[in-house]
Amino acid sequence: MSQVQIISGVERRRRWNEEEKRALVAEAFAPGAVVLDVARRADISPTLLYRWRRELTGSRLAAVVLTSPAEPSAEAAAPAASSLDIDLGGGIHVRIGASVPAALAAAVVKVLARR
Repeated sequence: MSQVQIISGVERRRRWNEEEKRALVAEAFAPGAVVLDVARRADISPTLLYRWRRELTGSRLAAVVLTSPAEPSAEAAAPAASSLDIDLGGGIHVRIGASVPAALAAAVVKVLARR
């Protein structure tokens, strides 16, 4: 049987507390999970889960720097004190900052290694 939630009052939006957000983000980004499926079960937009993840972790993909040997940048020339440099071959080099979550770093490396 379906469950219906009636929201009354001036603001007709569901309020999610921090604990609920963390639980949904953890479920959505667990290995093997599908973000769209989790969003549908929670009756929210998948983009909201991505926003919550960004807000909860404070990370952005911009923390991962990709460089090409043909176009070395000043940032690529001087590695940060707490970063990981990976040479994937084929001219693909990845520098991952220490603030990047391990799951995000692994996903980026996995995608780039396929190229």
